[in-house]
Amino acid sequence: MQINSHPRRGVMMLAAAAALAVGVAGCARGAPGGGTANEAAGSPGITDKSLTLGITSPLSGNAAGVGNCAVDGLVAYFDARNADGGIEFGDGKTRTVEIQVYDDGYDPQRAAANFQKMKTDGVFGAALSLGTPTNRAWREAATAERFPQVLVQTGDPVFSNRKESPWQLGLIPVYQQEGKAFGEMLASSGKEHSVAVLYQNDDFGKGYVEGLKEGIAGASNVKIAKEAGFEATATDVNAQITDLAATKADVFFNAMSSLAPLVMGAMTQAATVGWHPSLFLPSTSSSPTLLTPSGAVGNFPAIYTTASSQSIASPAVQQSSDGRAFLDALHKYTKQNGIPTFPQCLWSWIGGSILDKAFQTMKVPTRDSFMEALRSISGFEAPFLLPGGTIDTTAGDLPAMSGIMILKYNGSGYEPVSGS
Repeated sequence: MQINSHPRRGVMMLAAAAALAVGVAGCARGAPGGGTANEAAGSPGITDKSLTLGITSPLSGNAAGVGNCAVDGLVAYFDARNADGGIEFGDGKTRTVEIQVYDDGYDPQRAAANFQKMKTDGVFGAALSLGTPTNRAWREAATAERFPQVLVQTGDPVFSNRKESPWQLGLIPVYQQEGKAFGEMLASSGKEHSVAVLYQNDDFGKGYVEGLKEGIAGASNVKIAKEAGFEATATDVNAQITDLAATKADVFFNAMSSLAPLVMGAMTQAATVGWHPSLFLPSTSSSPTLLTPSGAVGNFPAIYTTASSQSIASPAVQQSSDGRAFLDALHKYTKQNGIPTFPQCLWSWIGGSILDKAFQTMKVPTRDSFMEALRSISGFEAPFLLPGGTIDTTAGDLPAMSGIMILKYNGSGYEPVSGS
């Protein structure tokens, strides 16, 4: 895996003519299917032997752990496929898929700059990039340039809105889905609940809260006691936790993204001030390896999250054929050791399989053909989905993975639950 300058394993940089083609293709804005004459002959970043994908992710800063996981799952998937001889595309040519990695430090401005670097570097498109504000920072530019920005690891619904984002597609369930599922669980519990809400002051946090409120709408047994916001750049949320604890709410809804220090700090502060609510964490920040280091897991009578896929923390999943293939590739081709700390490693592997499926059906080597192939996947049984789950990219305004369930922490991992 190379960062910022060259594709993995030294794939030759594309010629200046390819970079020029990016600019020419970018002159026409709109949905896939209306490509230029130049694109009909082949888009930048793809040859008869290889295709180069970009990914921008936080490899440094507070979100470095989850950011590296997002990259490593993608790298492991395609390095393993390349080692097996590559992928036969829909045009009959066999290609390797090379991954070019860019560090954005979870900074929107750096992410936007990385998009410009991708164009200069002759990248075909970007996939599995992590983060709501970082992906939003270049969404409009990618659309204007007719540049694929797909299977993004954010639950922001704008990325799966076909009209607003014709060159994008989300991977994981939208934030509102997760928040709504938890709200509905509370509403159907038959018990009185008071909810204190901590939310990240961006589209991520606000989306979860919007979903929560939709889920409890009309329920007389659930009340929101107080809401407190915080910035993703904050170093701690101690003041907000102390303020929320004063409500004595029995439920703590923590709409916080994958910022490990803040997740652990919020849990620790709740214990410090003697607040013992049930806790809800988003799927992006509920890894058991985040819970244990805080030393405050026992402070919460119950910890809930949601899931759209199986967990590699499960011994049964680890021992499955898919689990062994995933872990073997992850350990062979990346610096990940043991069982991944964050679910994004597995999500990127799932995303890799979805891209693989699209590559096998795209008929010509263009971005338009790729987007058409990606948006035509239905009933695909990708690895690690929940029982009965399939990938469907044809459903309007939904991400590739749209099925979710509520899980409860059991001391070492999570298991499905049906009520609070």
